[in-house]
Amino acid sequence: MTVNLIKLSVGVESIEHLATIQARRRQDAQTAGLGDRLWHQTRHMPRRADELLDGGSIYWVIKGNIRMRQLVTELERVTVDDGTTRCRLILDSQLTETVAWPRRPFQGWRYLPVTDAPPDLAESGVDAEMPPEMVAELRSLGLL
Repeated sequence: MTVNLIKLSVGVESIEHLATIQARRRQDAQTAGLGDRLWHQTRHMPRRADELLDGGSIYWVIKGNIRMRQLVTELERVTVDDGTTRCRLILDSQLTETVAWPRRPFQGWRYLPVTDAPPDLAESGVDAEMPPEMVAELRSLGLL
């Protein structure tokens, strides 16, 4: 069964800002000879790795709302300069906008069951300009 991750995108102001940051990181990886790769490095390896790699995505919370997702394509264990191990979540470069769903702050990443994940915006029928508060109200009424 597939499972997703959810992560706060701290310091990111908008969807466009996240795309710009990730484009720069891809370019940095290419310059460093690591190929056209994009990753998010985290402290812990997900225990549910098999479920995550079975089509799971990382959902990005931007300014208090889930706004984007990216497919997680691979997990790799790396050793950093101080000798500790970390996990790199290798991400697909395609950012997919989701319906904006409010999310309270939390630390680290959390598992997000498929049933609790917001739908992709393109497939939802929701207007991209709709305020997140209105989307939340429609969701609470069972209309989304």
